Amino acid sequence: AQNPIPILLDILQVLKKAPLDAGTQHFQPSNLEITSIDVGNTATNVIPAHATARINIRFNPLHTGVSLRRWLEQQVQAVTSDYHMDITVSGEAFLNPSSRLCAILTDVVHAVTGRTPVLSTTGGTSDARFIKDYCPVLEFGGVGATMHQVDESVNIQDIQQLTDIYKRVLLAYFA
Repeated sequence: AQNPIPILLDILQVLKKAPLDAGTQHFQPSNLEITSIDVGNTATNVIPAHATARINIRFNPLHTGVSLRRWLEQQVQAVTSDYHMDITVSGEAFLNPSSRLCAILTDVVHAVTGRTPVLSTTGGTSDARFIKDYCPVLEFGGVGATMHQVDESVNIQDIQQLTDIYKRVLLAYFA
């Protein structure tokens, strides 16, 4: 019998070794993470029938979902032709070209908090991807040690400041 685990491990090693890019002026390098490996095998003396892995690629505008699909297929085909791949792209990378909206947000954050925000694209995938084609968007919100974790929490004062910031941004933008 052919054990699918070593083949899958070879594929994953090839994927992790191959750099996607070096980043851009506004974006960090694209990143591939292995998020799950499973064979569904509870026995220690049975070769599994199949092995699956899940990966996540956080990518910058140097790539599209289509170009990454081609890249993945090339990498996997270099190891084996016996594979099945399901690919879901939850959103394309984008950069907000609105310097006016950035300036408004920066000014309002400074007025409310006394701090100047750092304009960055390091936050990962944003829900803004769903509306970016309809209006200018920025992602701005709470930051904390528990973000995206079980039992995530945030300081009530931060929520109050965010509410004030969002209101002032909307008033300034539509003034």
